[in-house]
Amino acid sequence: MLNDEEYKAVAHYLSKYKINNKSHWLRETILTHILKMLDKDYPTLFNEHEMRK
Repeated sequence: MLNDEEYKAVAHYLSKYKINNKSHWLRETILTHILKMLDKDYPTLFNEHEMRK
């Protein structure tokens, strides 16, 4: 799912930081990002403008 340049960048990162388990790193990285975004976008009772009043 990556183009050649993206794959080279990921391969370089994994090599530089001596990460041996690529699939574990990808899952951890992707899920961490997803969970942060879901936490940030969590529905609230009031919108941000109303809460700042």
